[in-house]
Amino acid sequence: MICVTLGRKRHKMMLAEHQNLAKRGAELVELRVDWIPRGLRLDRLLKDRPTPVILTCRRPDDGGRFGDSEEKRQTILREAIIAGVEYVDLESDIAGSIPRYGKTKRIISHHDFDKTPDDLEEIHAKLCECDPDIVKIVTMANSPIDNIRMLELVQNSKVPTIGFCMGEYGVVSRILCGKYGSPFTYATFSKERVMAPGQLSFEEMSKLYRYDQINKETAVFGVLGDPIGHSWSPILHNVAFAKMKMNAVYLPMRVGVEEFQETLEAYEFLGVRGYSVTIPHKRAALDFAAKTDEMTKEIGAANTLVKSTSGNWHAKNTDYQAALDSIKIGLAAKGEASLNGLRVLMLGAGGVAQAIGLGVAQEGGIVTVANRSKARGTELAEELNCQHVTWGNRGSIGADVLVNCTPVGMSPNMNESPFEQHWLRDEMVVFDTIYNPENTLFLKQAKEHLCHTVSGIEMFIRQAAAQFKLFTGKDASLDDLRTTLRRAISPVRIKVGTGHSTPSEQVEKSQEQRKKTTEE
Repeated sequence: MICVTLGRKRHKMMLAEHQNLAKRGAELVELRVDWIPRGLRLDRLLKDRPTPVILTCRRPDDGGRFGDSEEKRQTILREAIIAGVEYVDLESDIAGSIPRYGKTKRIISHHDFDKTPDDLEEIHAKLCECDPDIVKIVTMANSPIDNIRMLELVQNSKVPTIGFCMGEYGVVSRILCGKYGSPFTYATFSKERVMAPGQLSFEEMSKLYRYDQINKETAVFGVLGDPIGHSWSPILHNVAFAKMKMNAVYLPMRVGVEEFQETLEAYEFLGVRGYSVTIPHKRAALDFAAKTDEMTKEIGAANTLVKSTSGNWHAKNTDYQAALDSIKIGLAAKGEASLNGLRVLMLGAGGVAQAIGLGVAQEGGIVTVANRSKARGTELAEELNCQHVTWGNRGSIGADVLVNCTPVGMSPNMNESPFEQHWLRDEMVVFDTIYNPENTLFLKQAKEHLCHTVSGIEMFIRQAAAQFKLFTGKDASLDDLRTTLRRAISPVRIKVGTGHSTPSEQVEKSQEQRKKTTEE
């Protein structure tokens, strides 16, 4: 079950949002009454409540906002119990002062916003001594391995335990805690109003990650990177899993460079069956794997790790074939059958450029590399056994195919292009590996020259489809993946599950407008 945390400053907003959450499918709501600064009316919030609730009044030291006395706070908690609230959240130091009464269940909680302490088990044992119905222990993850320590604690506890980690590292445990026995996890009522570091919205938890469908048999996949919050891969894979009714989940997994191998060894506890790998881990993934195909070795980077039936990790690279297939879309529009003998100017010299360059060379294309760093450009040209031109002279190359492998023009810097418009020639094939935005300035200008353009979306969905096939043995529809990605990156995309502002946001906007009108 997902408990949706709700904190608003006014009773009217809290009530409106609670009703809205019930309509959106919420089964349990945490009312954070410490968010109401004055004149708290519990009877108003609890009367005719549309869902069961957890009543929480958190102190500032515990990440809350309650500004009155501790005596007043505990009085509020006692009144909630007398009113028959379904759950009340009590910190361990006050649990003994607030007796059990009626049917209200006690959640005895501990929060650490700085770390996941070494004495995690001892803290949990003390919470279990405070007459809990449920223990809640939430800590800050400063390492991916903190997730494993927490999930092992949840799995081994004899008392029902809600346990997960905060922060970007902790997202893994937020999504998977139910798989290991947590009675529920927490999500925020609005993506724009996060209550704790790393907290996901109710829509993300329920619609994207399908939290309530995760069980012991759920297959786990993920994308490894640092940073990782920008990745669109979880959307592509999870939507595909849902469409095919597969019992699987795909998670964003932040992993630092120095802890890569240690993390993957620890994550064996999760039973992960496959990883997508992004910056800066593509070389490390290659070194970690027990087996690698020849093309991936030659590229020197892996963007996929797949566990074989024997339990060994195999490294793959799906970037280069996805890029070649994307370029061939432009070639087909031009009436060309292959890259053989065509001149290809490649802008950039990173990992993607290396993979594309090798693929183009194998197809018989004549590659020239241009890079802002002359040293790296020269190095890649030597590796590919191809020509190199300085960045300043890139416009002097007469190319049949032009490929941008740089981040120039990527959101939010969408008014930039890696190639001057007057250097473009009609009928060129122009491929941009950037997919957000889909229609970059580079591609817009190429279209004005009647070039045959291909966006980075085509490469991204093809490499994802190839990974999906490696992970599951099933084919994901390119059309479905394309539609999913376009919806995700659209600047005017509708919020998942709502399509409009929430009732409380409408109330707030209305009040702000009235205030503005009065002041004017």
